[in-house]
Amino acid sequence: MMQLRSFIANQWVESARAHRFQSLNPATNEPIADVMQASAEDVDAAVGAAKKAFDCGSWSELDPDSRAEILLRAAAIMRRRLRELAEWEARDVGKPLREAELIDIPYSIRALEYFANQAREIQGQVIPLPGQNAFDWVSYEPYGVVAGIIPWNFPLHLATRCVAPALATGNTVVLKPSPLAPVTPTLLGDIFREAGLPPGVFNVVNGGADVGERLVSHADVRMVSFTGSVPTGRRVMELSARSRIIKKLLLEMGGKGPFIVEPDCDINGAVNSLIVGFCLVAGQVCCASTRLYLHERIYDDFMSRLLKRVQSLRFGDLMDPATQMSAIISSAQLQKVEAYVNEARENGATVRCGGARHTKPPFDRGNFYPPTILENVSPDMRCHREEIFGPVLVVLPYQNLDDAIALANDSSYALGATVWTENIRRLYHASRHLDAGIVWLNTNVMSKIEAPYGGNKNSGLGREDGVIGLKEYLKVKNNVLFVGKDYDNFYGFSQ
Repeated sequence: MMQLRSFIANQWVESARAHRFQSLNPATNEPIADVMQASAEDVDAAVGAAKKAFDCGSWSELDPDSRAEILLRAAAIMRRRLRELAEWEARDVGKPLREAELIDIPYSIRALEYFANQAREIQGQVIPLPGQNAFDWVSYEPYGVVAGIIPWNFPLHLATRCVAPALATGNTVVLKPSPLAPVTPTLLGDIFREAGLPPGVFNVVNGGADVGERLVSHADVRMVSFTGSVPTGRRVMELSARSRIIKKLLLEMGGKGPFIVEPDCDINGAVNSLIVGFCLVAGQVCCASTRLYLHERIYDDFMSRLLKRVQSLRFGDLMDPATQMSAIISSAQLQKVEAYVNEARENGATVRCGGARHTKPPFDRGNFYPPTILENVSPDMRCHREEIFGPVLVVLPYQNLDDAIALANDSSYALGATVWTENIRRLYHASRHLDAGIVWLNTNVMSKIEAPYGGNKNSGLGREDGVIGLKEYLKVKNNVLFVGKDYDNFYGFSQ
C-alpha cells in the first residue's frame, strides 16, 4: 500500500499529530494508499515554507527561461513515469486505465510544457498619456503564495492546471488534493524535487475540509484556486472575505450542461458525443452534458440510437483496455445518484435504461452505476435543475431552437453548452445567445490546455488554461513616471 506524507520544503514530513486516513479504490472499495492527514501546524509549516521561498526570490525573481527549464524537466519526468501515474490514477479514481493514459496524464504533461513556454512570452504594455509629460507602463507580478484546492475526478490534470501556471509566473504553491483521490497530486512532490524546484516552492498537504479551511484562511496565502462544489466554493469566498487581506479567487464550481440537438444534425455524431458527455468518468465531470434538449422531429430516431449505443457500453476490470465505464467515486456519492433517480421516478419520470446499481459480481464490491436516461421530465424537477454528478441524463423535447436555448439558460449553472446542427447560422445564433463559459458546436466536452476554461453564474469566477488562465495568476501593476520639469503646473495649479 502506498504511504503518503506531507511534502514541505522538498521533504516528506510526518504530521505534528500523526492522524491518517485511507484512499479506497472505488471499483473494489479496497484501500490503496495510507495518507497522513495534515494538522493545522502542518498547514502553517507548508504556507511558511512557501512564503519563505517566495520572499527570498529563489523562484519569484528567477528569470522566466530558468523557471521554464525546470518545469519542462518535470514534464519529462512525468512522461517517463506515465504508465505508473496512469495506473495510480485509475485505481484512485476508479476509472479505466485507458482513459487515464489518454487524458489525465498527457493533459498534465501538456500543462507543464505549455505554461512553461507561455511564461517566457509575458510582456508588459506602454500606455501613451496624451498631453502629459509622463511615461506609463503596465507590468505583471506574481501574487505570492497560491493555495490550490482540487477535486478527485481528474486529480493530476486539475492539479497541474493550477500548479503549472502558478509556478510558471513565479508564485509558490501549497496544494491540497481531495482526500478521495490524493495519490498522483501528492507524487508531484517527488517529480518537482527531481526536476530541481527550490525548497518551499511546491508543497502538498492532505486532508479534508478542516485542512482546506485552514489553508484558505491563512493570512500569508494571497490567492486561492479552487475546483469543486458550489457550497464549498461559497465557503472559500466567505473565508477569503473574512481574511485580514482579501484573497484573489479563481473558482470552478460545476455545471449542468445542456445538449441541444437540431433535426438536421449528424445524428450518429451527436449520439456518440453525447455519450462521452454524460458517461465520461461515470458522469462525474463538471462540464458533463446531462440535459438533452431534443427536437421533436427526430426524437424517436435519436432516442433509439442513443439507447442502443448506451446499452453497449462495457463495464469491466479497470486495467482492461476494453473497459469503458468508471466507478462512482464513493459509496456516499453512489447513494446520492440513486436518490436523485428514485425521486425522479416517484415524481413521474420514466427510466429508459439503467436506474439501479450493479449488483452482479464482481461489480457488487465497487460503486458501479450504469448510464441512466430519464424521460417525461419536467423543467422544475430536481434531476433537471441540480448537478447529480453521476451518469444520469434527462431528456426534454422542444419545437424551436429559441425554446431550447431558453431551457438551457434557465439554470443556476453556466459552464459548458453543446449544439448540434449543420446550419451555420443556427450555430452562430446559439453561440451568441447561450449563457455559458464554453459553447461546443458539433463537438462536445473538448477542453484543451491552450484554450480558456470556466463558467458563469454558479459555475465559477475567472478562467483556467490558455493565456487568459495564465494571467489569472499575475497581478497587474500600472507604473507612472513623470518626466516633466514643471511639476507645480502638472495639475493646473501654480504657486
